[in-house]
Amino acid sequence: MKIITEQQIRSLAITPRQCVEWIHESFAMKHEAQLPAKISVHPADYDFFTSMPCLLPDNGGDIRFFGIKEVHRIEGAVPSLGSDIMLYNAKNGELLALMDGDWITTMRTGAVAAASAKALRKSNASVYGFVGLGNTARASLLCILEAEPEKQFKVKLLRYKNQAEQFIARFTDYANVDFEIVDSISELAQTVDVFISCITSANGLLVEDEKIFQPGVTVIPVHMRGLQNCDTTFDRVFGDDTDHVKGFKYFSQFRDYNEIGEVLSGRDPGRKSDKQRILDYNYGLALHDIVFASKLYEALINTDTINIPIHKETDKFWI
Repeated sequence: MKIITEQQIRSLAITPRQCVEWIHESFAMKHEAQLPAKISVHPADYDFFTSMPCLLPDNGGDIRFFGIKEVHRIEGAVPSLGSDIMLYNAKNGELLALMDGDWITTMRTGAVAAASAKALRKSNASVYGFVGLGNTARASLLCILEAEPEKQFKVKLLRYKNQAEQFIARFTDYANVDFEIVDSISELAQTVDVFISCITSANGLLVEDEKIFQPGVTVIPVHMRGLQNCDTTFDRVFGDDTDHVKGFKYFSQFRDYNEIGEVLSGRDPGRKSDKQRILDYNYGLALHDIVFASKLYEALINTDTINIPIHKETDKFWI
């Protein structure tokens, strides 16, 4: 069994653009993968541990990848979100690797947001707004900018402490983005083409009156929080997996629902007019995690990683 650390993953210098390509690849295999719904336990308040299994399709090689990710959010922990992945060969049951999951989780989440925003935004969209400016927001914008280096973006940030200024400093080297800091979430909601919320917890609604979202807006609540008042009024609603969102309170009232993977595959047009207001819930798929993990494992298989031998009993009776 290999131990694969975040530092080893980062040493591969996987680009955000590559991450977006892996997201398209993983959505394309969704119908051939086995993807049970995730399950969660809640130690306290908004804290959680969530188990996310996935079996990838058999590509005919010696390894068929199965993996399970454990992701947690613990109030007061640094970082508040953390995850680990166990990667197996489903053909013989071998535990191939124990992997740090933080980089994978953050970058695949950002890549899904970027791919979804591009697929669902109106035709002349160029103004993006971000609420919650942590690592997930940074990953999302990295993927947005690097997936379309030829497009000029304007990005509005909701001020919070000094995070907006730090966020802007992170993107100093990117010529295809201009920033503006705003003090009101209402102003942000009214003036952007794509509204991306990356907050990890919310007490109540982020935007009290959903009517201030303009025609043609695309709203992406990355962590599902605080925008439920859009569920029954927006023209189209998408999810990354129906089993993950069918338990939402207003699921039965979603208008014109489909999975975002159907849009990315070309089987659903997504946006049907530049006037539609669209809501996209990407709850997070183990499919993406295990596709990323399998590719990173293959890239690191012949490198100097920690290997721990695991000796299993082979006798029929051993107790």
